[in-house]
Amino acid sequence: MARKFERAFTLIELLVVVLILGILVAVALPSYLSSVKDSRHKTANANARAVATAIQALFVKTGGTAYNAAAISDVNITFELGGSIPRNPCTGGSSLSTDYALTLTATTATLRPAAGSTCDASSLPAITLSK
Repeated sequence: MARKFERAFTLIELLVVVLILGILVAVALPSYLSSVKDSRHKTANANARAVATAIQALFVKTGGTAYNAAAISDVNITFELGGSIPRNPCTGGSSLSTDYALTLTATTATLRPAAGSTCDASSLPAITLSK
């Protein structure tokens, strides 16, 4: 027995819904991508501050004489951070030598997260510690 009055969406109604969804995606996607990029920058900077705090702690533990003292090494910084370097979301890695740029002199320590392919270097300022 066939039903006399079947209810269904027309092709025009479906096209209008698809068009509205397309417009919403076109408006929301750039905002979402901008938020993701901004969060990468903020996370990279926060992780670099954590590494800088570990460097400062090692500087104090060594008597505060020089930032380039032998005790302020990659191994000791890693140990001070609890066993691992925080991941840099801009590069995807957690290596102090490749994912962060660390320069130690007698009077200063400068740390900058590497920009990688997903971040702008201008949004990743250097952190400088000095005596």
